[in-house]
Amino acid sequence: MQINYVLLKHAMHFTQPRAIRIRQACEDLGPIFIKFGQLLSTRMDLLPEDIGQELTKLQDQVPPFCGHKAQRMVEQAFNKPILTLFKTFEVEPLAAASIAQVHAATMLDDTAVVVKILRPNIRKQVQRDLDLLLLLAEVLHWLWPAIRRFKPKAVIKEIKKSLLDELDLMREAANASQLRRNFNDSPLLYVPAIFWSHTKHNILTLERIYGIPISNIDALTINYTNLRCLAERGVEIFFTQVFRDCFFHADMHPGNVWVSSNNPENPQYLALDFGIIGTLGPNDQHYLAENFLAFFKRDYRRVAELHVESGWVPANTRIDEFEAAIRCVCEPIFEKPLKEISFGKTLLRLFQTARRFNMEVQPQLVLLQKTLISVEGLGRQLYPDLDLWHTAKPFLEGWMRKRVGKKLLLKKIRSLGPFWLEKLPDLPGLIYNALQNSQNTPYQRLLPNPISYQTTAANTSTLWYYFGLGAASTLLVMALIYIF
Repeated sequence: MQINYVLLKHAMHFTQPRAIRIRQACEDLGPIFIKFGQLLSTRMDLLPEDIGQELTKLQDQVPPFCGHKAQRMVEQAFNKPILTLFKTFEVEPLAAASIAQVHAATMLDDTAVVVKILRPNIRKQVQRDLDLLLLLAEVLHWLWPAIRRFKPKAVIKEIKKSLLDELDLMREAANASQLRRNFNDSPLLYVPAIFWSHTKHNILTLERIYGIPISNIDALTINYTNLRCLAERGVEIFFTQVFRDCFFHADMHPGNVWVSSNNPENPQYLALDFGIIGTLGPNDQHYLAENFLAFFKRDYRRVAELHVESGWVPANTRIDEFEAAIRCVCEPIFEKPLKEISFGKTLLRLFQTARRFNMEVQPQLVLLQKTLISVEGLGRQLYPDLDLWHTAKPFLEGWMRKRVGKKLLLKKIRSLGPFWLEKLPDLPGLIYNALQNSQNTPYQRLLPNPISYQTTAANTSTLWYYFGLGAASTLLVMALIYIF
């Protein structure tokens, strides 16, 4: 009912431009639709210019709530007057977004910080909207059987989990701390420090940082920022997070990203928001890397095989037919210069093609897909000639080499070494007990002729088994001595 009312209200205001009506409708409909508008605003290449420009206001220009109310929320959270917590606290917010708003403050030791405060009653509003979307997914699931393979309920549940996690600022603080460790002293990305003593589930206090909003191309240009380097570093940061750390920032719209002005020729990203973080397991990592590399090499058969191996399409899918369908989509795209290829549009076309092969959506990769599209859109705004493939391919090839190299083997041995050492004293006893049990095994009962060749072969096989076990144990001990 609310959605219908809001859409009807803004549709009737024909005196305002369409872009303003769309932006205001997103604001009135609440946090989920604001998030959707933020995602769209990163893809200026897919939107009419007026709508794209207006939706950028959703990144950090959402109407704020009362600053005095925000101050009271801080005092209630810590049960202390504001001036016993901070030396100064600015009532006027610095910025407001869909979930929270930010106020400048200084700690009692004069350290400059920002205080992020959740909007009042935001959890109830988000829960209501999510329940509505889940109900819609249920209805579509039963009324439109063809949509079931896209797992609408699973996708909405994944979005629900991410959004509800975003409402817990203690979790966001933990995300920021992990990301800060991952990029400690990195020239690519700087993550502000967290002040845990001034952080609660609805209040987050972190180091105040200064830079240029990444959406302000004019200011970056005046500062002589190397925009090509900046765009390519954004892609490098994304792939580093996904394939090195399995832990990636999944809300990379321009309102959450600034650029340091200190070294414009080698610009450093500044991360501002950590509410939505994605993680991947080793299997997802391996599948994605192989898929990307096969696509770069135009090995469409391997792309088709990987889709089957990973369970994206049914196991009985004919590889040759799927390969031919993928080739029909990709070959015309690769006839263009790489800088003109849109990964977002390519994904969309592949997705549409795979429908004929009953492709299923993988909910655990929804955040990754969204983030990759955002990164590409952001990079193309900075440097329209950005070659995503050229930037990503060497990184992925290097990662795949490390996956099968001796360094990884030694790393795994080192990580498991303490466990092996703990079990090492028990190994002789285990071998002795196994040998004793083998002597008591009534092979004669199991074989028709106890003096037959089969008996000899069985005993020989057993001896070789224990000889191999002893040899392996010896090698293990030698390896541990060598490493430690």
